[in-house]
Amino acid sequence: MVNRLVVAAPASGSGKTTVATGLMAALRRAGDRVAPFKVGPDYIDPGYHGLATGRPGRNLDPVLVGEHRVPGLFAHGSRGCDIAVVEGVMGLFDGRVDTEGIGSTAHVAKLLGAPVLFVVDARGQSRSLAALLHGFRGYDPTVRFGGVVLNQVGSDRHEQVLRTACADVGLDVLGVLPRDDKFRLPSRHLGLVTAAEHGGEAVAAVDAIAEAVARHVDLGAVRRLAARAPASVVAAWRPEHEVDHVPGRPLIAVAGGAAFTFGYAEHAELLTAAGAEVVVLDPLRDKELPDGTAGLVLPGGFPEQHAVRLSANVTLRTAVARFAAAGGPVHAECGGLLYLANSLDGLPMCGVVDAEGAMTPRLTLGYRDAVAPTDSVLAQAGTRITGHEFHRTALTTPHGTEPAWRWHGPDRRPVAEGFVVGAVHASYLHTHPAGAPESVTRFVRACATTPAWY
Repeated sequence: MVNRLVVAAPASGSGKTTVATGLMAALRRAGDRVAPFKVGPDYIDPGYHGLATGRPGRNLDPVLVGEHRVPGLFAHGSRGCDIAVVEGVMGLFDGRVDTEGIGSTAHVAKLLGAPVLFVVDARGQSRSLAALLHGFRGYDPTVRFGGVVLNQVGSDRHEQVLRTACADVGLDVLGVLPRDDKFRLPSRHLGLVTAAEHGGEAVAAVDAIAEAVARHVDLGAVRRLAARAPASVVAAWRPEHEVDHVPGRPLIAVAGGAAFTFGYAEHAELLTAAGAEVVVLDPLRDKELPDGTAGLVLPGGFPEQHAVRLSANVTLRTAVARFAAAGGPVHAECGGLLYLANSLDGLPMCGVVDAEGAMTPRLTLGYRDAVAPTDSVLAQAGTRITGHEFHRTALTTPHGTEPAWRWHGPDRRPVAEGFVVGAVHASYLHTHPAGAPESVTRFVRACATTPAWY
C-alpha cells in the first residue's frame, strides 16, 4: 500500500473536509499523484476530492462492504499514486450506533495501518486543547496519532498558546489555519452542495482551500507522516474477480449530471466487468434514453433541488415510463426512487411507482440490515444486505405490494420499504455494489436477457 494518512477530528464540523480536500489539492499541485478516499457512506465529499485530485473519490466503509474488503479497495483506488489522503467521518471513534466503533475513522485507520492527522476547531479553547488531545490519544492507543492541524485560529497569540498545549502532550503541529469564511464549502439540508451542482464555484472553492493549505500547512511534514505508515502488500480489489461475465454486452444507462450524483465509482467498474456497456444519462438535459438501452440505473442525488427541470423534461420521463412498462430492468435508489414516483413536491415525475414524494422536516438516517422479501432484478428472495438511508423526503406510500426490502427498525418493529414492480427495483436504501457484487451480475444478466427494444 502507498504512503497514507487519515484526516480525523473530535467531531463533525471541525474542518475535516476543508483540510482533507485542501491537502489533496495542494499535494497534487506540488507534483504528487494523490489518491482520495472518504470513510463511510457519504457521496458528497468524494465529489470535491475528485476535483482536488483529478481521480475518482472513493469510499471506505466496513459496514457496507465488510472490513475484509477495505484494504483491497484502498489498494485498487490508490494504484499508481504517491500518497493517499483518507478523510474521516464524524468524530474519530464514531461508528455504527450500538457497536464498538465499527465503521469509524479509527476502525479504518487501523485496517489501513495509517497514521492520523487530527484536525481541531480551536475556537473557544486554549490550554484545554491539551486535555482534549490527551483524551483522544489515550482512548485507544492502537490508533497512531501523527500530528495536529489547528483550524479557526484567531490570532498569533492564540496560535502560540495552542502550540504550547500540543507540545505538552507530545504532538507536533503540522499546520495552522486562520479563521476565514472563504475556506467553507456551500451547504444545504443533507450537507455540502455537490461539486457537480456547484460547477465553477466548486472549482474556485477548492482552489482557495488548496492555496490556504499550501500556505499554512507543512506539506513536507505531511508527506513524512504518510511515509510512517508501515509497508505492506495487499492484493488490490479487482472488479473482474467479483462478478461473472455476462455475454451480449447490454447497454446500461446510468443517470448522472447535477441531479443524480450519489454513486460509487466501483458500481460502473463492476457493471463493465460483468459485460455491460455503461453510458451516462443526464435527466436534466437528455431528451431520450440512449439507443439500444437494455437497463437503467437511477442513483441517488438531489432531485428535489431540480424537480422543476426534471418535470419539464416530459420526453425523457415518458421514455422512462415506457421502458419500465415494457419490462426494462431498472435499479433506482433514493433520488432515483423519487424520480420514478408519480410526483415530487407536486410536480409530475415518471409515474412508474404509485406514490407521491415530498420534502419533510425530518431526517431519516442510518444503516439498515435488510433482507429481500421477493425475487427481483437485483436480488433473490432471502438475500441479506446492509445499506444506508439518508434523506429528508418521504413517500405517501412507503412500499408496494412487493417491497424491495424488509428490516427491523430501532424499536424492533418490522419495516417494509421500496417497490418491486415487474423488472423495477426502487428503494430509499443506498447500497454499495462492492459489498454485494452478485447483485451486479444479476442485474446485468437481466439486462442481457431483455430485448433492447429502445
